[in-house]
Formats: sequence, structure tokens, C-alpha cells
Amino acid sequence: MDLNYFQTFREVAVRQSFTKAAEELGYAQSSVTTQIQKLEKIYQVKLFERYNNNKIRLTSAGEELFKLSGQLLEIYEHSQEKLTKQGGGSLTIATMDSLASYFLPAPIQTTRKQYPELGIRLQTDREDMILQKVKEGEADVGLILANASSESGLQWITIREEPLVLIVNTDHPLAKKPKIELSDLADEEWIMPEDTCNYRQLLERVLRANVIPYKVGLELGSPEAIKRSIMAGTGISLLPQMIALDEIRREELTVLPLEHDEFRLEIQLVIHTRKWVSHALRQFVTNLGAKETEW
Repeated sequence: MDLNYFQTFREVAVRQSFTKAAEELGYAQSSVTTQIQKLEKIYQVKLFERYNNNKIRLTSAGEELFKLSGQLLEIYEHSQEKLTKQGGGSLTIATMDSLASYFLPAPIQTTRKQYPELGIRLQTDREDMILQKVKEGEADVGLILANASSESGLQWITIREEPLVLIVNTDHPLAKKPKIELSDLADEEWIMPEDTCNYRQLLERVLRANVIPYKVGLELGSPEAIKRSIMAGTGISLLPQMIALDEIRREELTVLPLEHDEFRLEIQLVIHTRKWVSHALRQFVTNLGAKETEW
């Protein structure tokens, strides 16, 4: 039997509402109803009774199961915690290519030293697929570059702000200007990531809103390829600062001095609101830089 059924049952009992429980858990109401019906079929009892005012309350059998299920879940969580303390288990992280390459290596290596028996797996994907994997339990956590959302069933934890920088070849005409305005970008040729990339979408939204004509000269799926292409020729790109930081320090790329409030995103950790947090997962999140009081 899926232990999630007991968690759903307890949520319905506490909130005295299938609808409110579904909203809290991030489920469709039909899914909550199905889980309760399966429990009732397994135990061959009625767990809730409904009144004319559409309110529900536990039956005597439901009250008994409420007490027993609490004990069962407590035993389950205790066993999980005990096993995790021994350093075993696995941690699946769904994230973007850029974060996998330029942000995650250090905290992952720190976590591996602290939990040498812990298996860590990275899955790179688009933002929408990352969120879907966290929702469906295919990934323990997701890590994305975005602005915080209030999406139902997910908790968003801001790790840090990440500036977006406009980069060009050091020989680009705009590289010599002491200050750049948006209007200076008119008719420039851009080297951009794929159109599903959120910082490309942000850039194009800003350019269109300010009626800045532009041309996409090259579209590449890899931030590394974008950097190499700019260093080898012409073009402009907007990238998270961490991706180009080494090349900027070595003066192989130049950051255009343009200040714009929208050219920034946040590194966001996304976790299901019902996710059981092991010691290893908690330590990994701490290693990312999140404050424990935030989650």
C-alpha cells in the first residue's frame, strides 16, 4: 500500500475538506477522492461521513485509523531517518545545464564528503520539466534559475540572486563604450540559447517592450558553445554571470556596462511541500547556501 494514502487521509481529516486537502497537497480533488476510496476498500469501512452543509467528519473507524496512521508514519519517518544517518540512500537533483556545470559541483562534492555512501544523480532538463519531476516525485529537489513562484504543492527557496550580463568579444565596437543604453543594442546580432531558456525569454521580452529591433544570428543549446562563438567572432549574448565569470576575469570576454532592473534571476531550490527531508538532503540544501529558517 502507498503510504501517501495515509498522508492524504490525515490531511482531509485535519482540514475537514477534500477540496482544501487537495489544494494543500497540490493534487487534483479527484486524486484525493480516489485515494480515500482505496483506503475504504482496503479496510472495508467508511472513513468519513458527510452532512447537509457539505462538511465532513471522521467516522469512529476513521478516528481509529487517524491515530494508527500517525503512529505508522512516525515509524516510517524514523526508519528513513535512521537509514539516512548511516549514509546510504540516494539523492536525485533535477536542474538546468548551466547550474549543473557552474553552480552545483562544489556543494555536491561537499555533500559527498559528508555522506560518502550517498548516491547522487543529476538530471538536466528544461524548467517546466524540472518542476514536473519534483511534483511527481521523480526528483527529490529541483534547482532552477527563475523568480520565485507560488505554484501549488511546491516550496520555493531562494539561494541567491544571479545577475545576467551582456557579453561581447573584446574587439566588439560596443566593448569600448563607457556606458550602454538599451537603444545601443538596436539591430545587433545575437547569439542566443534555445527559445525555451528563461533568460532568453526575459531578454526578448525586454527588447520587444522597448521596441529594440534585433536579429538572432545563431542559436545554440550550450552556454559553453555560446561563449566560444562570441570569443571567436561577433555577436552579443545575455548569460548568467557565473557562466562567463572565468572568461571575464581573463579578459577574453567583455561585459557591456548596461544596467537594467530586469536583467537578474534567482537560483531557486524547489521541493515538494510534502517531501520528507532526510539528514543528507537537509545538509545538501545547507551546502547550497540556504538558511535553515527558510524551509
